[in-house]
Amino acid sequence: MPISIVGDTMNRFFITSDQFNNERPLITGTDVKHAARVLRLGPGDSVVLLDGTGRAAVAVIEQIGKDHITCRKVNDFNPGGEPPIDVFLVQGLAKGEKMEYIIQKCTELGVSGIIPLVSRRSVVRLEGERIASRQSRWQRVALEASKQCRRSRIPEVFTPREMEDVLRNIPPGALSILPWEGERSTSLKDALPGTNPGKIYIFVGPEGGFEDSEVEEAQSSGVAVVSLGPRILRTETAGPACLAIIMHKWGDLG
Repeated sequence: MPISIVGDTMNRFFITSDQFNNERPLITGTDVKHAARVLRLGPGDSVVLLDGTGRAAVAVIEQIGKDHITCRKVNDFNPGGEPPIDVFLVQGLAKGEKMEYIIQKCTELGVSGIIPLVSRRSVVRLEGERIASRQSRWQRVALEASKQCRRSRIPEVFTPREMEDVLRNIPPGALSILPWEGERSTSLKDALPGTNPGKIYIFVGPEGGFEDSEVEEAQSSGVAVVSLGPRILRTETAGPACLAIIMHKWGDLG
């Protein structure tokens, strides 16, 4: 179905894929209060519903309850707003609010997914219940950022993984790059091919960067090690910078 401008000015709400498949889907959670009390929406008002994977539909509000809003789907449409390339950021675990900042900004720039990386110089160490709690929080950051920038997809924030696990699961044909301050001859521009590779994985180290052995491990798995120039970028700068360059070349920036 061609991209529609039907929902461009309507209020947008993310719902689960199961609800999206219903003829009378429900809006739940904090969006109920926001829709009723802040946006002053009521029965008969039209909204856009999205399932976070790129599907969208125009719907009409039928009833507003205490903990849910009942809608009636009118028609599905292609909302657009997603880049023609999938970029995954493999981000070394960073301290404090840096991870949330990285997730927010990369979501705005069009990232498809963020893979938190447990690297040898990572100061942050997550164990047990803290892993699920932190991942849930990061996923909410991606959700809110997707709402703010009017994306139709919500980037997935994966559970933290080791380097070996990430390298083993990169799909065939994907381009993988690792910015490293120790690289002097190959620039990011040099490593980008002339045609869209479809999928790209960007490896960014934590505050202390990658150890030489981690860089060698990545190189032996086919990851291109590149330089981002003469200045050393912070971990919260490197990912968004690489993503912006890639989205300008193959995506929808500029």
